[in-house]
Amino acid sequence: SARLAPDNLPWLTLSGICVSGTEDGDTKFRDRSHWCVVAYWEEKTRVGRLYSVQEPSLDIFYDLPQGNGFCLGQLNSDNKSQLVQKVRSKIGYGIQLTKEVDGVWVYNRSSYPIFIKSATLDNPDSRTLLVHKVFPGFSIKAFDYEKAYTLQRPNDHEFTQQPWTGFTVQISFVKGWGQCYTRQFISSCPCWLEVIFNNR
Repeated sequence: SARLAPDNLPWLTLSGICVSGTEDGDTKFRDRSHWCVVAYWEEKTRVGRLYSVQEPSLDIFYDLPQGNGFCLGQLNSDNKSQLVQKVRSKIGYGIQLTKEVDGVWVYNRSSYPIFIKSATLDNPDSRTLLVHKVFPGFSIKAFDYEKAYTLQRPNDHEFTQQPWTGFTVQISFVKGWGQCYTRQFISSCPCWLEVIFNNR
């Protein structure tokens, strides 16, 4: 399982972020110079460290020849699942996260769909958050800062079972999850991202 720091260390610096561990296991971000951090997951296991983002845009891709940014292919993964390896090979050019004045946009540069869940994409009165499919070559405003500030903590069961660390968007490569899919939780998806935005 993924951990930020061994139990005997009160703090650890990861990718330029100073993270402090508390007794109840929560983490706090001390450095607010980044606008988001990205975690890459394979099913229920986080792979690699948190990736801190200071630049206005970030390319997240699988193979090095496909840009500068967060190269998932460079991360050490022990996952031998054939499904994980198959999906990993389809990430290709991946996605681009871009911070704009009105929010954060996600552009699908891959040859396969991506799936996104964000509290700011749905009606705030909705009982659960929907997963939105984004086809190759298309983009979506995945996060709206203004709308996020007006929202209370979402009623989504999966979302509320996790520590509240600002504003979070989940993105799965190739495979969807939720009400319309066989996978009910993102932690059942082979390859996915968690993007945590600063709330300032």
